[in-house]
Amino acid sequence: MIHGSWKNSKLKTVLFIFMFIELPFIISAQDDIPDSLVRERIQYIQDHLDQGRTTANVWWYGWLGAYSAATIGQGTAYFLSNDKGTRQDMVLGASTTLLGAAGQLVMPLNPGRKADILAQLPDSTPGERLNKLIYAEKMFKEIASNEKFGRSWKMHVIYGAVNISSGLITWLGFKRSIWAGLGNFALNTVISEAQIWTQPTRTMKDYQNYCRKYQSGVNPLSYKPKPVFYVSACPDGIAIKMVF
Repeated sequence: MIHGSWKNSKLKTVLFIFMFIELPFIISAQDDIPDSLVRERIQYIQDHLDQGRTTANVWWYGWLGAYSAATIGQGTAYFLSNDKGTRQDMVLGASTTLLGAAGQLVMPLNPGRKADILAQLPDSTPGERLNKLIYAEKMFKEIASNEKFGRSWKMHVIYGAVNISSGLITWLGFKRSIWAGLGNFALNTVISEAQIWTQPTRTMKDYQNYCRKYQSGVNPLSYKPKPVFYVSACPDGIAIKMVF
C-alpha cells in the first residue's frame, strides 16, 4: 500500500492526469470473468477429459502391460535357459522392455483420472468455481503437453538411442554378426515407433480447440492480483492509496 499527500497544485495536476490515463486500465482490471462462462469452460474441460478416457487408458495400460509381460517373460527365460546366447538375448531384451515400461510410468496421460479429480472439486460458490477453472485449465494444458511431447522428435531420439545401443551390444558386446545387431535394432525400432504413433492426441487437439473457442491464446487464464486505486480528499490535500 502506498499513501502520500500533495499540497503543491502542480503535483495535483500531475496526479489527475495520471488518474485519467490509468482509469481505463483500472476499470478493466476490476472486471471478472462471468460466472456463466466459468461454468461453461469447466464443463467443456470436464466433458472432453471424460471423452478421452477410454482411448488413453487402452493405449497406456496396453503398452504398460505388454512391456511388463515381455520383461517378465524374458527374465524367466533367462533363468530357465542354459544356452549362453539365449541368456544374453533375454537379459538384453528384458532390460529394453523394462525401460519401455518405466517410460509409461514416468509420463502417464491419465485424462480419466484427472477428470475424476476435477469432478470432485467443490464448485458451490463463484470463488470455488473460479479456482476450479484455474486448476482445470492447468491440468488440461499439462495433459495436452504430455501428449505433444510423446509425439515429438525428442521421443524418437530417446527411443532411437536405446535401440541403437541394444543393436551395438548385440553386435559388439555379444560378438555377433552385424546382421544380428541390425536385426535387434530393427525389431526394437518397429516396437517403439508403433508405441509413439499409436499414442492418443485427442486432449492435445481438444486443448487447442478450447483456446480457439474462448480466444484465450496459449495460456487460457492468467489470474493475477490487480491493483485497485483509491483517491480521497483530506485537509492537507489529496490522498491516494493503491492496494494489490
